[in-house]
Amino acid sequence: MAGRAGGFGEPVEPAGVSSRPIASAPAGLPGGSARTAAARRLKPGHGGNPALERLAGLAATLLGSASSQVSLLSDVQMVVGGVGLAPGAVGGTSPLGHSLCTLTAECGSPLVIADTTVDDRVCGLPPVLSGAVGSYLGVPLTADDGHLVGALCVFNQTPRAWSAEDVVLLQQIAASVVAELELSALSAEYETSQVIWGLAVDAAGVGTFDWDLSTGTFTWGERLLALFGYDIDTDTDPDTDPDTDPSNQRIEAFNARLHPDDLPRVTAALRSAIDSCGAYEAEYRVLLPDGTTRWVTSRGQAIGDGAGAAVRVLGAAYDTTAMREGEARVARVLEAMPAAFCSLDRQWRFTYVNAEAERILGMPREEMLGHSHWEMFPDAVGTHFEVNYLHAVQTGEPVFFEAYYPAPLDSWYEVKAWPSPDGLSVYFLDVTDRRAAQELASHALQRSALLAQVTAALTGTLDAEEGLGRLAQLVVPALADWCLVTLVDEEVRSGSFRGLRDVGSWHVDAAARPMVERFCELRIASLTEQSHLVRALRTEQPVMVFLNIPGAVDASLAPGEARDLAAALEPAFGAVFPLRGRGRTVGMLTLFNGWQRGRFGAQDLATAGEVAARAGLGLDNARLYTQQRQLAEGLQRALLTAPPEPDHMHVVVRYVAAAEAAQVGGDWYDAFLQPDGATMFVIGDVVGHDTAAAAAMAQVRSLLRGIAARTGDGPADVLAGVDQVIETLQVDTTATVVVARVEQTAAERAHGITHLRWSNAGHPPPMVINPDGTVTVLAAGQPDLLLGIDPQTTRVESTMSLDRGSTVLLYTDGLVERRGQSLDEGLARLRATLAGLADCSLDELCDQVLAQLLPPRPEDDVALVAVRLHRQDRPRPAEAGAEQTPDNVPDEPDVTPLAP
Repeated sequence: MAGRAGGFGEPVEPAGVSSRPIASAPAGLPGGSARTAAARRLKPGHGGNPALERLAGLAATLLGSASSQVSLLSDVQMVVGGVGLAPGAVGGTSPLGHSLCTLTAECGSPLVIADTTVDDRVCGLPPVLSGAVGSYLGVPLTADDGHLVGALCVFNQTPRAWSAEDVVLLQQIAASVVAELELSALSAEYETSQVIWGLAVDAAGVGTFDWDLSTGTFTWGERLLALFGYDIDTDTDPDTDPDTDPSNQRIEAFNARLHPDDLPRVTAALRSAIDSCGAYEAEYRVLLPDGTTRWVTSRGQAIGDGAGAAVRVLGAAYDTTAMREGEARVARVLEAMPAAFCSLDRQWRFTYVNAEAERILGMPREEMLGHSHWEMFPDAVGTHFEVNYLHAVQTGEPVFFEAYYPAPLDSWYEVKAWPSPDGLSVYFLDVTDRRAAQELASHALQRSALLAQVTAALTGTLDAEEGLGRLAQLVVPALADWCLVTLVDEEVRSGSFRGLRDVGSWHVDAAARPMVERFCELRIASLTEQSHLVRALRTEQPVMVFLNIPGAVDASLAPGEARDLAAALEPAFGAVFPLRGRGRTVGMLTLFNGWQRGRFGAQDLATAGEVAARAGLGLDNARLYTQQRQLAEGLQRALLTAPPEPDHMHVVVRYVAAAEAAQVGGDWYDAFLQPDGATMFVIGDVVGHDTAAAAAMAQVRSLLRGIAARTGDGPADVLAGVDQVIETLQVDTTATVVVARVEQTAAERAHGITHLRWSNAGHPPPMVINPDGTVTVLAAGQPDLLLGIDPQTTRVESTMSLDRGSTVLLYTDGLVERRGQSLDEGLARLRATLAGLADCSLDELCDQVLAQLLPPRPEDDVALVAVRLHRQDRPRPAEAGAEQTPDNVPDEPDVTPLAP
């Protein structure tokens, strides 16, 4: 660590190198006594320098070498750092003539040797003869005064070619090595000034204050009260002026004792520190109660929040009027501080520790004084403590931060550190409880957010498998490294696990997700009776599993690909949570952690349990909804019969249930033949959307088709008859209906003429796609009243001639009317859509109409009946299928035209 006191010694020669001398040291090594002086100035003390060790290790790592070494050259070679060297070699010395580093310094430039055994310059040196150095790369170390003081090198036992990039990289690391040597030397020079600084502090009487700007509280140290002439026992009388009463802990009591001439200046200095969140310094006079004046020097620091706004001013003051024996000792004042305080010298040794610091650190000051901070608290190395302390020392700027120190302290600290030429002053508070409260609140917030996401994911879809797939992605990585979600379709049969399906998976590592997906496909078929999944399913209780022991995975899975995948995924800890619905287990959530993440925490398990509870209820709701939907839709479809296929006529029907509610309603279609061979088409919609509407629809549909099939009446008469029967049978319902009849006499058949006759009881108008692709809307004036309102109403009947090749479409209002879209807009969209589908087959036309006009989640039922008239002078098209008509209806009907 840069700036940390300690020795820099490392091995002189690589491990295994002999000390056999050569004839003499190289004669050209520059510098003489100047070089020796520079090297000795940079020579570190005993104990090693971790920063040099890291730099040497960095050089070896980045250049891919087995060993590295930092050497200082004076009248001998001393190794002050390195890796891959013989034990005890750090700090050792050897003659200059034994060293390849000496040759590097003599050259004054990088020394690059790919094979030392064939290089005449070094082949006779002991490290080469011993076989320890087969290839070598070294660069010189140059001190600030320009003298070569040593070398940094990397080497291997085998030959190796070095690139230009290797040389540049090693030179860059060498610059850091020189900087570290210079900084270490500089810290030693501050020892004397540190002692002087300590004596000055001991000779001063210092008082402290803590001004909380957010509350206005001004906390006095006992010494500061004395400096200001306050006696806490006598200055808290009820008759005392509140502005001059220090027990009120306000800044007014501070200002009350300032000399009037100094008050504006001191106030301005404090305001400047607060505005800039910087340092405060002032010297002022204090008017004591006995009329005497005391001069006080005060220094402080405004401390900011995360946004940079000052929230507190910490300060200390001391009497500069006279130096009195015992009263000026800094240590006594610091003992009264309500916060922990310690001082470190330039070698990071404790020079002062107050009582609060003893209490917080759990160690008597006698054990700390004179010892290195990094030796007493080694776990601070490489943490925020080291980074911030180094920054303060190197930049001269104070630092403020929070950091955690592990056991035995196991605490979070708020730290303020002030640098000085003599070392570092450190003020710190134990904020573990505050952090714990913050983390608890943060965890609660995260837990609430996760549960809200789970609820939204499961209620946002009525598809059980889709919801479980979303669940897998929500719990990773919030609760585990990876997970599997299982659907329980039915009771598991012993030994077969039939009814279990893994339907969702996710892994925190995207590269591992394909492997998890494959494992998801294979796991259920490979489960054994000892599986933790089966155990949780049968006990209906969560199961915790330690999977990092031999045989744990093997016991759960049969030999094969699934077991191999589980081993490759390396789960260390597992937890299985049943997803409980209403009195049964409807799914399973299996969580896995790797060894690095570790065991599941208590809070994670509690959250996972609540996630499982919500997921189970949501899944059960979805499954109940699906069952109800399937039952209702099956009932609805059972009420709708398949249409006939009359001669040269193709009939296609469609029914789409609504996405919500009970999935049954009053929409229906119908197509049937009348006794004379005419074909009747019906589309209807009973008012309402529930089981009562479905029942009413079944009655009205049956009445209509029965009357039409028995009487052979036209559309208007049929509707009038249904109106009368509804009244007679007291069927309490209303409905919109279109009844259409396709009729043709034998003579019309010969001339290719077909009539369409229809009557509309309050329903959206039918549409006809003509052979030329144009679309006609069959809206002859206003539609009649709905069925079930007035049985005496007169029904209107309309007729038109159809060319063969025409297509007639009847539909319910769910196709063209919905929230945010008027009926007129829906009719216009349908008409435009039909025009674009004129060339499609009838099945494709119906499918495309539904796909283009319906939203993803239809709000209402939709029924369609489409009729296409094919040419009768040609064979029946294959797309129309086989002709299907009742046996009692003529194959080639001769329909008598009905009177309008």
